[in-house]
Amino acid sequence: MKILTATQTRQLDQATIQEQGITSAQLMERAAGAFVEWFFRQFDQDEAGEILLLCGPGNNGGDGLAAARMLHQAGYRPRVALLPAEKQSTDWQHNRQLLPEAVPVAEISAESLPEIPAGAVVVDALFGTGLSRPLVGLAAQLVQHLNQAQARVVAIDLPSGLFADAPQPADSPVVRARHTVAFGLPKLAFLLPQNADFVGEWQVKDIGLSERFINETATPWHYTDAAAVAGALPARPKFSHKGTFGHALLLASSRGKMGAAVLAAGACLRGGVGLLTAHVPGCGYDIFQISQPEAMCLTDAQADFISELPDLKPYQAVGMGPGLGQAEAGVAVLRQLLEAAGKPTDKRPTPLPLVIDADALNLLGAHRELLDLLPENAVLTPHPKEFERLTEPARDDYHRLDLLRDFAQKHKCLVVLKGAYTCLATPTGELHFNSTGNAGMATGGSGDVLTGLMLALRAHAQLPPFEAVRLAVYAHGRAGDVAAAATGQAGLVAGDIVRHIGPALAELTQA
Repeated sequence: MKILTATQTRQLDQATIQEQGITSAQLMERAAGAFVEWFFRQFDQDEAGEILLLCGPGNNGGDGLAAARMLHQAGYRPRVALLPAEKQSTDWQHNRQLLPEAVPVAEISAESLPEIPAGAVVVDALFGTGLSRPLVGLAAQLVQHLNQAQARVVAIDLPSGLFADAPQPADSPVVRARHTVAFGLPKLAFLLPQNADFVGEWQVKDIGLSERFINETATPWHYTDAAAVAGALPARPKFSHKGTFGHALLLASSRGKMGAAVLAAGACLRGGVGLLTAHVPGCGYDIFQISQPEAMCLTDAQADFISELPDLKPYQAVGMGPGLGQAEAGVAVLRQLLEAAGKPTDKRPTPLPLVIDADALNLLGAHRELLDLLPENAVLTPHPKEFERLTEPARDDYHRLDLLRDFAQKHKCLVVLKGAYTCLATPTGELHFNSTGNAGMATGGSGDVLTGLMLALRAHAQLPPFEAVRLAVYAHGRAGDVAAAATGQAGLVAGDIVRHIGPALAELTQA
């Protein structure tokens, strides 16, 4: 699913109107109808109680006026408060005329801000994607008044004051919504941590926008939902054997952190790899062999950390980093790995697939000259702090996306920036936000599980690099969602994610 800019979103509306031979008022009627349909499911008449719709002078306000009419017709008791302006949009005027006289309407003034009882449902229809500057004057005063009330706020399309695809100035007033109901496609603003308190829980409603325009419009931003990865994992041929699905090598752990290797290996095995070998420090041999008997184990000459790189010839993909520690010997191993993976061989004309995580990323950040050795399509899986060590501190979440995109293009690698809506950056400059996962996955070892699953899918010969990584990110989050349904988010641990990888991948396998 594509994510468009505010300008492209308005162009999409116009393309829909022209292509389908409808009026802008008819498209507004669709949007209001979709919003009200959602509203009916969220709030029944008795539970909703008093409903206040705050309507601005543009088309977002027109949506609100149309919604007020539909709510009244359905037996709800809405009232409307209008933000005064010298001019209103044509469709606003149309829907103002259609509003039944039985719906109370008041004009907002600085001396007469609308009363907002505690628990009231307030629909924010003040400003949408057309907003290009921070709110000031009466609009800002109204938003501050709303945010101080103990109301249940629902935003139509976009919380007022929030820019769809750019940061607003610090301390500029923005509506703090519990729910945001958007139309057609999600907004970039929905996916960034700095906007979470404004957007709340968000939903996208289909209103029949032009598929042709969406397909033909270029954007670097994408949203990976179930439709995007349906059937992405090839079915296993009947006459498969363990060599069919690749042999992966995992370089992981140090004294006191053997759990990282165990979790990553478990995820790799559950991810369908044919063979797995783990190279661990000497202290971890018994732990690993007992906990993961399906994997093979090599031990390092050092008891407490990894200091050697095994021969890479047998392997189709290598993962390095979980629990590795930051011993100086690890820098040499990482350098050897990067150099060897980038050199073609008779059996491997392209770079050896790599997955680099955790302390291997920290070693890269501390020795940035190694970044020049990254082979093409290497996968890096940092959380925001690890990514900062590779680049620079970000001014805000939008700047971090710019840094992410530039880094992936410069180093021709795939970067998975972990978090809510984990973002995958590609060497071609695309950013793909993930739709699965939950806050219960914010637990130690969850990243190690992602590394193991990613390693299994990168060893899979039938999956191109981008498809393998996107599938791993989605399936990891989906496994976490299935696990949380059984354990609750607070009770979720990384091992629960491992146990649900198989069912998550089964959902995504070709029929």
